[in-house]
Amino acid sequence: MNAAPPSNPVKSAMRTLDVIEYVVANRQGAVAQEIAGALAIPVSSLSYLLATLVERGYLARSGRRYLPGPGLERLRAPQSALTLEDRVTPLVRALRAELNETSSFMVRQGWQVEALVTEASDQALRYAVDPGTRRPLHALAAGKVLLSAMAEDELATYFADVPRERLTLTTRVDESDLRADIERIRAEGVTVAREEATPGICGIAAPVVIDGVTVGAISVAVPAVRFDAALEMRTRALVMRAAAALQGE
Repeated sequence: MNAAPPSNPVKSAMRTLDVIEYVVANRQGAVAQEIAGALAIPVSSLSYLLATLVERGYLARSGRRYLPGPGLERLRAPQSALTLEDRVTPLVRALRAELNETSSFMVRQGWQVEALVTEASDQALRYAVDPGTRRPLHALAAGKVLLSAMAEDELATYFADVPRERLTLTTRVDESDLRADIERIRAEGVTVAREEATPGICGIAAPVVIDGVTVGAISVAVPAVRFDAALEMRTRALVMRAAAALQGE
């Protein structure tokens, strides 16, 4: 028996656009059966497609009817109207899709680092990060990236005033160790934290600089059992590429 031919990505893209255009053209919205009949799309395929478009905000659901969603307005918005979250979300999603490891964009909140956008891996063994989660700067790869962006007077205040808890056996808390990490980040543009915040989890992060200001860090969290040399090298390259894409906007 011959294997089924692979799905055609161009056809999938065309179907997606057809569904959006059909719903937009119908001011009262449309139900799934109507869309399926009009566009000759199997209901089973359409169900998944509609769910994805609703999840991403390009369609909205009201009862059984599908309507244009707020995501379509974002596509028309000028660059100046986009929030930082709007700008980083597609890159975080792309990073997660390429690696299937939990990927995040993190920002500084006081002496802590907060997850602004996060996309979780769907592997059974993974590290979950909820948006809004805050952790100490010194223990996370993203936190060290944000430390590296501080001016010397602010760093001096940080080291003098902020307690640094040893969260795992490998957490680096000494000023000399952290300053060495900071200098390495400034030289290389990326850092790795090996089980420093959570046992069994390694992180890689790179700074995102927009208009000369470090606005946050792109990071990936990987279970240590999967974090071999090949995955580390690939993750470093992809994290730096994502950060550079934002810097180049």
